[in-house]
This record gives sequence, C-alpha cells and structure tokens, in this order.
Amino acid sequence: MESTNLPVHFASADLVSTGQSGWIEAARIKLHQSEQNDAVLIIDEIRKIGNWSEAVKKEWDSDTAKQKSLKVILPGSSRLLLQQGLTESLAGRFESICIGHWSYREMKEAFDYTPDQHVWFGGYPGAASLIHDKSRWRRYMTDALIETSISKDILMLTRVDKPALMKRLFEIGCSYSGRILSFTKILSQLQDAGNTTTLAHYLRLLDTAGLLCGLERYSPELVRRRASIPKFQVHNTALISAQLHFILLRICNLSNGLCTICSSGF
Repeated sequence: MESTNLPVHFASADLVSTGQSGWIEAARIKLHQSEQNDAVLIIDEIRKIGNWSEAVKKEWDSDTAKQKSLKVILPGSSRLLLQQGLTESLAGRFESICIGHWSYREMKEAFDYTPDQHVWFGGYPGAASLIHDKSRWRRYMTDALIETSISKDILMLTRVDKPALMKRLFEIGCSYSGRILSFTKILSQLQDAGNTTTLAHYLRLLDTAGLLCGLERYSPELVRRRASIPKFQVHNTALISAQLHFILLRICNLSNGLCTICSSGF
C-alpha cells in the first residue's frame, strides 16, 4: 500500500454483519470514483462474509465487462479458512500467492537475528520478542501457533476422525524431521492408528496448515514417487525446538531430576 502509486482502499470484514455481501460492492464503488482506471482493493478476513465468493465473482465479471482494471487482494491467515467459504470455483479469476515463514534475511533486518538464532527460533516474527525468555517462547509457540493451527485451522474445518492420531503424527514428524520414516513403522508404534491412507491424509492436512510435510522420493515416474516412503520435513525449525523439551522428557530418566541436556534451558 505504501509503495504503489495507484489508489488503494483497505477494508476489513471483521465488523461486517454476517451475510452482508453487498458491503463488497460498496467498497469497490469507492475506488471507481477515482479518475484513474487502475486501482487496488484489499479486503481482509473476507471469509467472514457469507457467500463472499459469489459476490467477488459478480463484481469481477462486472468490472471485466466495463474494462475496469481493479486489482483485488484477499489476504487470510489460513488457506483452509479461505477455501471453506468458496461456493464458487472462481476458475480463471485468481492467483494464489502463499506467503511463507520469514527468511533469515527478513528476520535479521527486522530483529537482528544471528544464523544460530534463526535456525533455533525459526521465522516467526510474533515470537521474536520472546526469545530471551525460552520458557515463555516455548509456551507461545505451543499454545498460540501449534495448538491453534491444529485445533482451529484443521479440526474445526475438516473432518478428522482421530484428532489424537493426527497430533501424535505431528509430534513424530517433528522428531523425525529430515529423516525417512514409513507409515507402516509409525502404525506399529501406535494403538488404534487406522491405516497408512489415514496417516497420509493427515499429513496432507498438516502440510496445508504450514506445519509438516512429507517429501516424496524423486523419480521421473509418478507412480514411484507416490509409492515412496515420505521424508518428514517441518515447515519451520522452530516447530522442532518448541517441542524438543517434551521429547527429551519422554526419553530421559527423571528419577533424579532433569538431565544436563534438558536443564540447558532449551
């Protein structure tokens, strides 16, 4: 908004009553009052408006017919939340731009991160002010990011028959990040774990939420890639660091207190 010379109108759907899709048309009209033909309309949290995709399609088609060049940006914190409100396909009318975690360069410029800090604390700008209090940082990562992403972004929007299994898969995937682990081996360690198809589905949901993915072994043949054993990879190394304390607690002998690794503050 600061860098463009085009007229820009920013609006948030947080205060809009449910079902008032006409509010989108009112926001668009404000920009068309400008003398310039090009303009930018940004609508935040548009998913909160009922049938928002139908309203957007209607206005888009109207602008196209009138040769109006209106650039519309619809940001959202979760791809799953945006997809939930799609009653129209909007085929050919949008481009999806995924903004991932912050890179080392961005974290260094904003918070003066060192390479070691970026590797351990990851690219979460919201947690940057808490890195000097590791217990508080860990609680923030666990409660405000990990638990929220799983409970709100996935479980509330997608049918998951075994939520405990998906959470356990996430913990195991973080523990084995960067390593190859078959679903069959995971099933042998869990009770009532379902089947490999269930685990593969849950892994795709975790990938959509920006938490954990399974990398397929490269092969020019698609069938071999699909049948390969996945290599677990977290989207952000902070997800490993935040849970490392609990992972160590499971494997350490706590009869005489924490071991030297656990008591290191991490």
